[in-house]
Amino acid sequence: MGELSGVAIGVTAERRAEEFIGALERHGADVRHAPTITIVPLDRDPELHAATLKAVMSPVDITVVTTGAGFRGWLDAAEGWGLRQQLLDHLRESRIYARGPKAVGAIRGAGLRETYSAESESNAELFEAVTAAGVLGQRTAVQLHGTPLPEFTAPLVEAGAWLVEVQPYRWYSPPDVTPVHDLIDAAVAGELGALAFTSAPAAANFLTLARDYGRYDELLTTLRGPLVCACVGPVTAAPLEQAGVRTLQPDRQRLGALVKLLVTTLSGTGGASPSRS
Repeated sequence: MGELSGVAIGVTAERRAEEFIGALERHGADVRHAPTITIVPLDRDPELHAATLKAVMSPVDITVVTTGAGFRGWLDAAEGWGLRQQLLDHLRESRIYARGPKAVGAIRGAGLRETYSAESESNAELFEAVTAAGVLGQRTAVQLHGTPLPEFTAPLVEAGAWLVEVQPYRWYSPPDVTPVHDLIDAAVAGELGALAFTSAPAAANFLTLARDYGRYDELLTTLRGPLVCACVGPVTAAPLEQAGVRTLQPDRQRLGALVKLLVTTLSGTGGASPSRS
């Protein structure tokens, strides 16, 4: 019998879902899996290919890395197109800004060095530092993850940057939304102890699919009630928090830390409390 024996947890992730589910099941959880997004395969993404070509055809002055996984995925795709070395050569000559230690790890793993790393691991701190450094006339490559960030990239353009947006892991709604509808039904019926989210697009599209299903208001009432909504970090939590849903987040933005948070919260062995991003 594990600490989560008898506790049902909804998981919305597609990427690394097997790893996450396995960790929860080892603690005895009954996992209800319903991916709310489907990720476009990197090597078959024409928009990523076009953005990569832009990055290797001219010098890059500033590189902004928002996620370690996204940066590694970009390099892997570039390698498949025969562009990895050219891309690394261009990025090596640029000033590289990273959103925290995971992004730094990916940068250094590629043999590059960062100029700056955001201690808070927030996009706000990251892009503030880029803007403060001066972007007028600078060719700036921004690696996004899962969704555009116009609230951060538009000010760069307004400040005079020549922007190249690189978006690994573009996504769309799953072709079969029945599992998501079933998960929404289970949440509203009070059958779940928690919902867990590991990416902002998955959280945002969960709410969108609930609206399309006609159960958005009921779901929000449930999410604002006793149901635990656990997110891997503040970026992931943002769509839920903006909808007025309080979330639980681990101190470290890691999958293992999220599992530990769920165990301590749902087993009654810890005193976690909701925190806003």
